[in-house]
Amino acid sequence: MTKNKLADLENVIESNQCEFYKVGKALGRIRDGRLYRQVLFDSFETYVRDRWDMARSQAYRLIEASKVIDNLSPIGDGVLPQNESQARALTPLKTIEQRNLWREFVESGTTMNASNIRKFIKTRTKKPTPCDKPKPGDRVGVVTANYQAAVTAMLEQIRLAQNDNWQNTSRKAALFWLRIMKDKILSKTNCGGNAI
Repeated sequence: MTKNKLADLENVIESNQCEFYKVGKALGRIRDGRLYRQVLFDSFETYVRDRWDMARSQAYRLIEASKVIDNLSPIGDGVLPQNESQARALTPLKTIEQRNLWREFVESGTTMNASNIRKFIKTRTKKPTPCDKPKPGDRVGVVTANYQAAVTAMLEQIRLAQNDNWQNTSRKAALFWLRIMKDKILSKTNCGGNAI
């Protein structure tokens, strides 16, 4: 293979890498300008289905992916998602988040594929919530000193009630409060620490 033939083939690869971008951009303009009506289609969905044999969801994914490319282009790094599925991972993010996370991903040197991009974004955007379950090995580490002191005091009260043969605090009352505490801990709607 000659050097010129390689250059020609590389130009073919280069010019076709972002075809999803061109298609998405064109579909977006057709949709936004309602240009499908010029060819007697009542809706964009019908137009893409009948004219291009494309599902509505695919058309919208391409449109959203083209917006991601438009957003990332000003960064100037020259490295952009290579296909719609790579760009799709960024579509739920805000403009600035897309740029920042994409820059971080490119700088990480991770192999560029849709799966790696999704994993990278997931690790960077997951925010812990009070309802997140701790990992089994971390259970002791997530107990505060105040919580541990309260549990210790409660266990002491149970011991005293047992030694008193449940005279001052009934076993039924102790089990009732135990159930209340269990329900409170397992409740997803009340995980913010509201009072009983």
